[in-house]
Amino acid sequence: MHPIFLAAGGTGGHLFPAQALAEVLSARGHVIHLVTDERVRDYGKSFPAAQTHIVPSASLTLSDPLKIPDRVLRLYRGYRLARALIREHHPKAAVGFGGYPSLPPLVAAVHEGVPSLVHEQNSVLGRANRILAKRVKHVATSFDTLIGVPEAAASKLVLTGNPVRKLVLDAAGKAYPTLNGTGEIRVLVFGGSQGAKYFSDAMPDVIAALPPALRGRLKLTQQCRAEDMERVKAAYAKAGVAAELSSFFANLPAVMAQSHLVICRSGASSIAELGVVGRPAIMVPLPGAIDNDQLNNARSFERARAGRLLEQKDASTAVFSGLLQELLGNAQTLKDCAAAALRHGKPDAAQRLADLVEAAITT
Repeated sequence: MHPIFLAAGGTGGHLFPAQALAEVLSARGHVIHLVTDERVRDYGKSFPAAQTHIVPSASLTLSDPLKIPDRVLRLYRGYRLARALIREHHPKAAVGFGGYPSLPPLVAAVHEGVPSLVHEQNSVLGRANRILAKRVKHVATSFDTLIGVPEAAASKLVLTGNPVRKLVLDAAGKAYPTLNGTGEIRVLVFGGSQGAKYFSDAMPDVIAALPPALRGRLKLTQQCRAEDMERVKAAYAKAGVAAELSSFFANLPAVMAQSHLVICRSGASSIAELGVVGRPAIMVPLPGAIDNDQLNNARSFERARAGRLLEQKDASTAVFSGLLQELLGNAQTLKDCAAAALRHGKPDAAQRLADLVEAAITT
């Protein structure tokens, strides 16, 4: 049976939606091959692929011109290898999920006449997908508005949403937890690989600045790097706050579903999961992110009245603590934000994207 090639950069933000699509396509009887880079060993252990192909790639950046020739050569080697894989396996479709590791396989697929499309997780079209957008049949989007689309690709946009893993879908559908004026308030804080340190540094002071009566009601769950664990634990203990800290939560979507408020960065996967589970958030976008994708993701969530955007440059302890106090002191606002988050989310995104892939095969 001819497979479907899924090409994704080897980070969670690219691999998780590819994995969600792979689960749906596999259930429909398709054979999946994953084409990615070496980082898949960290993020792709549970990926449901019949075969995984490691293809050389490199990002193109002008910040270090001396490295450009070597990176172009790596991309060309990746293209040659990807083209050989396509001629060997004859895939019936190829889907790219962004990141430079998706570039050689998708360019090769287009050149070999394989029906091809890309999926963009963010509200800003990434650089690799921007290169591919004019060449593929469809550009699947996660947000109603996608910034940076080449004019020649504007007619190719199809809104599918950002696919989420079964782990997230299993946590969806749970009612927003009851919040009254005296009971426990559950707050989840996570930042991923690019945000955990910031929240470890910032949140203890933010929490300590809350009124004592509010602090005493908090039950905090926070992702921390191992090297930050002891000092953060000590800071919360000093503030009289019950806190569960861990460097990794295998059941993060379930913890999210139990929370009254989430504090996080605004990567595409985080926004998608907040929408599917239906929880309000204070989002602190990663500053300096390429194309301000996290900032624009957060703006979309905030425009939907599902959460609040707080840029890191503005997030002084007083401002952050004031915003947190405002939200935690208004149960109806949080409940309304949770309902808005659900309206923003697209739990059927993987099914919709799978439909688009199958349509590309048959047309």
